[in-house]
This record gives sequence, C-alpha cells and structure tokens, in this order.
Amino acid sequence: MPVPENPSSFTSAALYSRLSLSIKLISDIVGKTAFLCACANGYDGSLMTAINIVYKFNSGEVGETTGLIFSIYNVGSIVGPFFAAPVADRWGRRAGMFTGGIFICIGAAVISSANTREQFIGGRFILGFGVAFMTTGAPSYIAEIPPVHWRGRMTAFYNLGWFGGSIPAAAICLGTQNIQSDISWRLPLILQCVPSLFVICVVLFLPESPRWLLANGREEEALAFLVKYHGNNDPNHPLVAIEFQEMKESIRQDASDKRPLDYSELVKSRNSRYRVMLALLMGVFGQFSGNGLGYFNTEIYKSVGYDNYHQFILNLGNSLTSCAGASIGVALADRMPRRPTLIIGTLWCSVFLAINGGLSTRWAQLSDNEKDLNVGRGAVASFFLFNIVFSFTYTPLQALYPVEVLTTSIRAKGMAMYGVVVGLFGFINTYATPVGLKNIKQNFVFIFVGWDLVEAFVWWLVAVETCGRSLEELEEIFEDPHPIKKSHEVRKVALRDGKVVEVQAA
Repeated sequence: MPVPENPSSFTSAALYSRLSLSIKLISDIVGKTAFLCACANGYDGSLMTAINIVYKFNSGEVGETTGLIFSIYNVGSIVGPFFAAPVADRWGRRAGMFTGGIFICIGAAVISSANTREQFIGGRFILGFGVAFMTTGAPSYIAEIPPVHWRGRMTAFYNLGWFGGSIPAAAICLGTQNIQSDISWRLPLILQCVPSLFVICVVLFLPESPRWLLANGREEEALAFLVKYHGNNDPNHPLVAIEFQEMKESIRQDASDKRPLDYSELVKSRNSRYRVMLALLMGVFGQFSGNGLGYFNTEIYKSVGYDNYHQFILNLGNSLTSCAGASIGVALADRMPRRPTLIIGTLWCSVFLAINGGLSTRWAQLSDNEKDLNVGRGAVASFFLFNIVFSFTYTPLQALYPVEVLTTSIRAKGMAMYGVVVGLFGFINTYATPVGLKNIKQNFVFIFVGWDLVEAFVWWLVAVETCGRSLEELEEIFEDPHPIKKSHEVRKVALRDGKVVEVQAA
C-alpha cells in the first residue's frame, strides 16, 4: 500500500472522517442494545426505592430487614461475575448478554409472583446474578465495536441505560401507588424483564466483537468486520490496515482468557496490576461516593418533612435531573478528559453532600413549631445537585473507564472482578445504609463527605488519561514507567510497509 508524502494524513482524525454508513448504523443498533442491558440495573434501583414505601413484606421503614431485601440483589451480582466472565470469553460478548437476559426474566417471574418474603429474596438474588452477565458482557462489547472517536460516547451511553430503567420505574410506581391490590407492586416487578426481552431477541443477530474474534483465532472474520464496518467495504482502506495491525500486535491468542479459571494475568505484570487497580477503584468509588443513599432517598425526603406522595414525586424528579446530568456527560465523553473530570467532580460531590448534611441537621434541631420549609427544600436541592454532579462525573465513566484501561485478553475477567467489587460495595451500601440512617440519621451523610475527599486525592495520585486513545495505544501508555505523564503526550501514526509506525509525538 503506498504511503502518502504527508504521513500525518493517516492520522485517526482524517481516517475516521470517511467512516461508512454501515458502521454508523451498526453502532446505533449495538449502542441501543447495550443501553437496554443497563436498564435492568437502573430499573431495580428506582423500583426498590418506591416499592419500599408500599411493599407488603416490609414495614416501609429502614432497618436490617430492608437492608437484607435490598442487598441480596448485590449478593447475586457478586456471585454472577465468576460465571459471566468464562461465558463472555468462551462464547463471546453477545452470549454473555443473552445469558444475562434469560436470568433476569426468570428472576422477574420469581419475584413478581412471590407470596412469601423468602421467594421475594430469592427472586432478587436471581436478578442480581443475571445483571452480572449483562455488566460483564455489554461494556466490553460496546467498547470493542466502534472506532476510537465514538468509543467514549457509545460506552458512556451504555451506562446511561441506568436512567433508561430508573425513570420508567419511578413513573410506573407513581402510577400504580393508588391501586388497592397487590398489583400496585407486582406490576412494576413484572415489567422489570421488558428490556431484557428485547436484548434476548436482538443480540445474537448482531456482529461479534472483532477483538474477541481475533483473540480466538478467527482472523478472517475480524478482518471482514473491519472491512465492512470501518472501511466502507474497501479491504485496502488505510484505517482497516492500521486497526487490524494494532489489534494483531496487542492481542494474544494464548492469553488467559482461553482458560476459564485462570485469573493470573490480572496480576502477572506491573502493567496489568495498574490497569486492574484503576478498574477496581472505579468499582469502589462508583458505588461508595454517597450515591448509595439513592436507594433510600425517600427516607431522606421524609426526614425533612415530605409525605408519601411527594416522596414518589421527588423520586421521579431526582431520576430525571440525574439523567440530565449524565446525558451531558455522555455527550461530552469523547472530548472530556477523564482525569480532571474524576478529580473535580468527586470534590463537588463532597461539597453538595456537606450542604445536605448541614441543612438536614439544622432541620432535625428545629421543633415542629419552628420548622423552616426553606431549610428542608435546601436539603433536598443539595441532594439533587449531588446526584446531578455524580451522574455527570461517574455515570459515563463507570462503564467507560474500566473497559478502556483493561486489555482485550483480561477485559472480561477484569470486568468480572469489577462486577464483584461493585456488588460487594453495593451490598455494603444497601445493607448498612438503612441501619446507618436508622441509628445516626442525617449524620450518616457526613461519612461520605470525608470519603469523597479521599477519593478525589486518590484519583489525583493514580488516574491515567485515556480520552482519544485507541485500546491498543493504551498498551504503550501503561508499559511506560510514568503512565500518567505518558498519557498526556500527543501521538500520530502512519502505515508503512504494512506496519504501524509513530511519525510524531509531542
């Protein structure tokens, strides 16, 4: 293939400007399918917040019983990844999503037909188990399909599906609250399986990830995907040659992803350990920044004087405003640098939680005759602002950052471990939060005020910039002794004699 006189014309910006309609179409379908995978998780979060008010097996108050009912879902999501990763590695990313959809439908059937607390808890375990397959397969799939300059928005859009589930759930629960029968809580539970039914019907008809195909020795199929979707059906398209060469150089066909029980590659090298550490930090901080309070936001609203009806309204309003914050983050994901976003966003989370805690404390100190509604409204407003900032900062990056920092050979297992950490800290959130709210009430918020400051400092110490880099380019960054500094360098490449070479670095 001839090399132009100006090799920088082979940079990604020029190549991606000529993307075919086929990649735009398939990316749209893939993105929406992955979006539906995230809907199940969001639906459960908003659903259980509302169900807790009217649920027949619970008193509607916070405490250990509420904690068990909520947190058993996270137990399922802790166990599930150990089965999800081998499925995604052995049979492909699509198979992982399909399997997760089946389990979620089974879980929805069990929980919506429950007549005992034990059956209800069992159904929630199955739901959490199924969601683990979705959250292992879908982020990896959505990161491996699109070209680099779309990866940010598409992978971030996947996690926006949390609100695609939470907003309908809040609206449905608001609509069914006055039904004078068990349908008031059974119907929302039945509808939990709807997004998964769509995934089951569609996902196996989508193309498999080219990186997974290449990692499993199916080079011709991987190349055919790149030619059709990235090269406008032109096998000599320079973008196809560059991407295929980079993939072949970075993906090993004898890696541990071919051995279902072998997790050693996650810790075998400094490179891998650093990558896995960043992914797991996102798992911890993405669950433990105060956002776990959202499961029990009705208790927060009640503590500052709002009745049941207004709790439903505020629950829906919180989902809508949080979605707006997340949507802005998704729209900017391909241009927004990860490192400063995480540091600054986490600091603002701490600020708004501190305001909420201070105003809630002031409300609690006032007697019934002295209650100032503006204090209560200020507490709710600061909680809304916290959720907007958290959603802007973390919702796009919870799915995007881990799959960016993990290599193809460890991505499924790394995302499985990410899922375990998410499930573990989700369990702590959902089991400990109602106990904390019951015992120390609004003071519980101040724990996360301090913790968010710690998180921001840790991100400053270790976060690597991944914005604008191909998944293969990041290999060079993490191999460098100073990956944070290396991640800020500008790199241009060209294709010469069938090899990708660097032509400029600044």
